[in-house]
Amino acid sequence: MAMTLGVDVGGSTTKIVGLDGGIIGALQVRAGDQQTSLFGAIGHFLHKFDRSLEQVEKIVLTGVGAALIEEDIYGIPTVKVNEFEAIGRGGLLLSGEQKALIVSMGTGTAFVYAEGDQVRHVGGSGVGGGTLIGLSSKLLGVKEIDAILDLAKDGDLSMVDLSIGEISNGEVSNLPSTATAANFGHVKPCAKAGDFALGLLNMIYQTVGVLAGFYCKERQIKKVVFTGSLAALPQAKEMLEAVGALYDLEFIIPENEIFATAIGAASLQ
Repeated sequence: MAMTLGVDVGGSTTKIVGLDGGIIGALQVRAGDQQTSLFGAIGHFLHKFDRSLEQVEKIVLTGVGAALIEEDIYGIPTVKVNEFEAIGRGGLLLSGEQKALIVSMGTGTAFVYAEGDQVRHVGGSGVGGGTLIGLSSKLLGVKEIDAILDLAKDGDLSMVDLSIGEISNGEVSNLPSTATAANFGHVKPCAKAGDFALGLLNMIYQTVGVLAGFYCKERQIKKVVFTGSLAALPQAKEMLEAVGALYDLEFIIPENEIFATAIGAASLQ
C-alpha cells in the first residue's frame, strides 16, 4: 500500500512517521547535521518497518531543517508545510480535541492555538529541551537526557526550590503552600546533583505550563495539549498537571506526543 512519510526536521533531532490511513510506525534520529539526519531517518524507517522507496507516494517535510531541501527526495514528490500548522493539526489529531492550545516542547517551546482547520501561532519561549541540556551540562556535568533523568530519580525539590509555605503562614492569592515561590530560590548546602536535575525539570515544566495558563485564562480555553520530546519525559505529566490545576485547565499529553508535528505534517497533504 502507498504511504506518506511525514518528517519533522528539528534543531537537534529528526522525527519521521509513515501513514497509510493509519500510523505504520515512527522513529527519531540524531545526527551531526540536519540533512544527514533527514536522509538517515528515511533509510532507517524503511529498513525498520520493512518498506521500500517504491511504496512511498509522497514525502512531507516540516521543521527548521526543511528549508535545506530544494528538490524532490529520491525522485519522490516532496513538499513542505508550515511547522506551526503541522503542530496544531498533529496536536488535535492525537488528542481527539476540536480546539485547544497546542504546546510543542522541543529545543525551545512553541504555542499554537488550533480549532478545526484554523491554526494560529500565538507565541513561544526559549525555555525547552535546549535549556535543560545546556544548564545540566554546566551544573551537573551531564548533557544526555538519560543521564539527567537518572539523576532526577533521587531528587528532592525541597532541597532547591522555595515554596509558598516557606515565606507565608497561609495561602497567597489562593495558591497552596506547596506551590513554588522561586525555582532554585532556597538551595540548601547539602543539595545533591539529583536535586538540581529534578529542579531543572520542574523549572522548565512550570515555566511552560504557566505561560500556557496565562494565554488560556484570557481566552476561555480549557484544554492544553502538550507535544514534543520533553512532553514524553516521565516527570512531565505530574509536573504539568500540578500547574494545570492552579488554572483549572486540563493538560493533555497524548500518545505519540514526540511525533505529533510529523504526523500533523503528513496529514496536511
